[in-house]
Amino acid sequence: MSNSNPRIQMPQALLNHNGETRHIGVELEMSGLSIDQLSAHVASFLDLKVEKTSRYQYTLKGDDEGDWIAELDFQLLKKMGEQEHQSKHFAKDIESLLELVSKPLVPHELISPPLSMPRLTEVRDLIDSLRDAGAKGTSESVLNAFSMQLNPEVPSLDVKVLTAYLKAFLCLYDWLFEESAINVTRRITTYVDPFPKKYVQKVLANDYWPETQEQLIRDYLKDNPTRNRALDMLPLFSFIDDALVEEYTKDPLIKARPAFHYRLPNCEIHLKHWNIHLAWHGWLQVEALAQDTARIQSCAKAYLKVLDQPLWKRLFTGGKNNWAAQVNRKWLVHFEN
Repeated sequence: MSNSNPRIQMPQALLNHNGETRHIGVELEMSGLSIDQLSAHVASFLDLKVEKTSRYQYTLKGDDEGDWIAELDFQLLKKMGEQEHQSKHFAKDIESLLELVSKPLVPHELISPPLSMPRLTEVRDLIDSLRDAGAKGTSESVLNAFSMQLNPEVPSLDVKVLTAYLKAFLCLYDWLFEESAINVTRRITTYVDPFPKKYVQKVLANDYWPETQEQLIRDYLKDNPTRNRALDMLPLFSFIDDALVEEYTKDPLIKARPAFHYRLPNCEIHLKHWNIHLAWHGWLQVEALAQDTARIQSCAKAYLKVLDQPLWKRLFTGGKNNWAAQVNRKWLVHFEN
């Protein structure tokens, strides 16, 4: 295991909308371990019991906060593995072919239940253990479009709070993208697309503070009726108003929950000094900015000036890269080690 043992900071807002400790879900995509090896290793590390849900999915039971899932992250194969009523020989042949073709590209995914945020230290140690066991991540192969996704529970459902978080993320996106060093394969998959410029400009306007959740959600869905955003708000908005979200998209993969779905970071689980603290502390910058309305307004004003520049000027001055550097100098808070 790694000796670095990086400290996991906690956010400023520690309680959720019910006044209880905030939770966070973690999703890790990786290769290097078979689904059986991954399930057995995690179960041993966390003292859980393994139950085989299907050919491509295992449920790890015994955690007081819910079940962990280890699965092949490929919807068609999972579905075929669950369909026992099909012609056995035909289904098995097709399934085996798909499995063979997809094996180098499709990761195994470990999905935690919503964990109380202090348990991120446990996730950190689990990642070290999986690395030692042979888990491989994004940069291990040019073909690996592997991610780590974080689902931090919202501290409040108040529309002003949610708007503040959205503004903060849009202000810091270019810096987060640069820090995450997203590989080429992940960029071309469209799973972590940036928000459209016109939507960013709308939300970062000084007077954009919707009075209702409906207005915030409808504005979002008009320009972003998709899960393919670096910060996917659809699970949260579905939790608040599922019928409204379904007016714009009927994506069956949307899972309603009172949490942000941050899907930008790579999963570099095979690298010795990589761990969850890197992406988490990036997210904590969003948390910190969201707590300070005056800083949000000032940061948004500065970023809008960059976005309003003509293309030739942005290219000449470095554009988004220049803004990421400015964020690094001026708009971040310092976390103690």
